Amino acid sequence: MKIEGLLSEKYIVLNLDLALKNKVIEKMLSVVADHPAVVDIGRLREDVLKREQDMSTGIGKSLALPHAKSAGVTQPVMAFATLRNAVNFDSIDEEPVRIVFLLATPEEMLAEHLKLLGRITKLAGREDIRQRLIRSTSAEEIIELFRDEEKDFPQI
Repeated sequence: MKIEGLLSEKYIVLNLDLALKNKVIEKMLSVVADHPAVVDIGRLREDVLKREQDMSTGIGKSLALPHAKSAGVTQPVMAFATLRNAVNFDSIDEEPVRIVFLLATPEEMLAEHLKLLGRITKLAGREDIRQRLIRSTSAEEIIELFRDEEKDFPQI
C-alpha cells in the first residue's frame, strides 16, 4: 500500500475555495462519502471530528492531516485537497494551511495508520513537494508526483 495507490482522481480536489477549517473537513468527508470502503459516513465523520477536537491536525508547514481510525471504513481511505486560500487550522506552527490530506483506516489497522501518517508527513514535509502539490493543475499530476516520490519506498 502506497499513497498513490490509495488516491484516485475522484478523491482529489484542487483549489478548494473554503475559508473555515470545519468546512474544509466536511468537504473532505463528502469527497470520500461514496468510497466503496466507507460503510458508515456518519461514524467516520464523528471519529474524524472527535480526533480534530482532541488536537488540531494542522501539523505545520501549510499541512493539515485530518485522520481517524474508524469502524466507518473497511479499508484505508484517503482524500487530498489544495486550498485556493490559506485557512487557519490551529496548526502547531500557527501558520495557515494550503494542503489537506484526509486519512481513515479501520480501527484494527493501527500500524498501517501510523505508517501512512508518517509517509505523508515525510513526503509533504519537503518544501519542494509542497510547492509541486500547490502548483499542480490536475489530479493526475498529484498521483504521478506520489508515484515518482514513492517508487523507492517499501509497501506499507
